[in-house]
Amino acid sequence: MSPLRNTAIALLALALANPVFAQDAKSHSDMQGMHGMHAVTSSPNAAKAPYDHQFLDTMSAHHQSAMEMAKLVDERSAHDELKKMAKKMIEDQQKDIQQLQDWKKQWYANKGDAVNMKMPGMESMKSMSMDRLAASKGEQFDAMFLDMMPKHHAGGIKMAKDALKKAKHSEIKQFSQKTIDCQTGEIAEMEKWKKEWKVAGK
Repeated sequence: MSPLRNTAIALLALALANPVFAQDAKSHSDMQGMHGMHAVTSSPNAAKAPYDHQFLDTMSAHHQSAMEMAKLVDERSAHDELKKMAKKMIEDQQKDIQQLQDWKKQWYANKGDAVNMKMPGMESMKSMSMDRLAASKGEQFDAMFLDMMPKHHAGGIKMAKDALKKAKHSEIKQFSQKTIDCQTGEIAEMEKWKKEWKVAGK
């Protein structure tokens, strides 16, 4: 039984019928603001794990934080377009996490966790102010979300591009290219909305 099931973040993982990443419960004990955004820390000796193992767990963690941000949208956004995108984002990233963890079971069963906060792109998570985002609503929320999520996506793209060069499994390279294509498109859409809705700086 993963220790993750003893933490709040396990509620989301259980919805997938699969642990997202099984770090020691203490590493998830620091809450950042409202609605369960957790301070993710590196797993012990993560950097010594094979690159592909690190990618599977670290991208899962990155996706998980994006889902937590997206779950705030439905009750706070002033725009139906953003609500629709957030819903699809949650669905897509749930499927991605399931796939990543299925590969982990196949390739690195019983090898522990390898979340590495020093992997390319993970620095984008360190400056995310979830408490302010969760406390906002309407145009102010949309302004913050349309600033934060593209930066978060940019981090995911950075990690995916690194995997195209370093991953040994072709499945991870295909997954990474799909991630780059999908999130590049979503960033472009969000940047367009930011200009159309004139929400920058709110």
